[in-house]
Amino acid sequence: MSTIELKAVEKWYGEAQVIKGVDLTINEGEFVIFVGPSGCGKSTLLRMIAGLEETSRGQIMIDGRDATAEPPSKRGLAMVFQSYALYPHMSVRDNVGFPLKSAGLPKAEIEEKVNEAARVLKLDPYLDRRPKDLSGGQRQRVAIGRSIVRDPTAFLFDEPLSNLDASLRVEMRYEIAKLHQQLQASMIYVTHDQVEAMTLADRIVVLEFGKIAQVGTPRELYDHPANLFVAQFIGSPKMNVLPCSTDGSNYTVAGHRGGAFSGEAVHLGIRPEHIEIGEVGSGEVDGTVDVLEYLGADSFVIFDCGEAGQVNVRINGETELKPGDRCGLNFAKDRLHFFDADGLASK
Repeated sequence: MSTIELKAVEKWYGEAQVIKGVDLTINEGEFVIFVGPSGCGKSTLLRMIAGLEETSRGQIMIDGRDATAEPPSKRGLAMVFQSYALYPHMSVRDNVGFPLKSAGLPKAEIEEKVNEAARVLKLDPYLDRRPKDLSGGQRQRVAIGRSIVRDPTAFLFDEPLSNLDASLRVEMRYEIAKLHQQLQASMIYVTHDQVEAMTLADRIVVLEFGKIAQVGTPRELYDHPANLFVAQFIGSPKMNVLPCSTDGSNYTVAGHRGGAFSGEAVHLGIRPEHIEIGEVGSGEVDGTVDVLEYLGADSFVIFDCGEAGQVNVRINGETELKPGDRCGLNFAKDRLHFFDADGLASK
């Protein structure tokens, strides 16, 4: 296990800066996930830690030593890529053991390490198969096994589940979570899928245009977003954001009803599950049912609230609402989020 520390790390491509002064410490045994929209710099930052991208400025420290200028082979890290990158002519056994064979380890030691990795990843029945005879999830486990046998100081995952279908993604999320529990190794994982981030991470690093927007546990980011970007990126469906105004002691929503609030804000945020549907005139805003999305146990009801915009509400799946119904929307007062003109959370 290892501690990885980034100190004012920057990445430039000519005159274009894609990583803008990132400071971050990843503790021993921690599962940290970089998340953000396409183009935010998450994969670039991971590749810089791995040594596959040069660091333009700043330092990358691994276990207290400056590894900024070290080649990938000297950093003691193992990377699992989006593509499985398996040798098609080799068996699973040979694919998993290839890094050890390249390092010149004795055959007996290679066999022992391969068998242990296969046991951990439940690959025992497939050791003599070739990649073409495996499912996508099995191939990804082989790629992870190839990393495990090296006994790295930390694992780096670059969107490892993006090529899998929905059911396999759920299965592999479970496998990776169990793997972290078993190995207790430091892991850095890149994804654009905030559901993966919320379910796997000890801490999430939300990136926006090459900068850290917020770092925290999944619950911290969900319950206390630092800005509008994080508020709407974390959570599925995303947080409702409505225009509001304040007068120093109260707030109003789109010029209508509101409540007590002593700060300054121009946006009010409320998550879909923190809204109750009532009679017209009973809540902060009134709305007309526009679309119903039935998901079984839950339904999402999208209301057209005029000046306040669209509001998404999570309710029990057995609703009798129908498009055109008019309702009042009551916001849970202890679950409101306020944001100022710069998009920062307002206390």
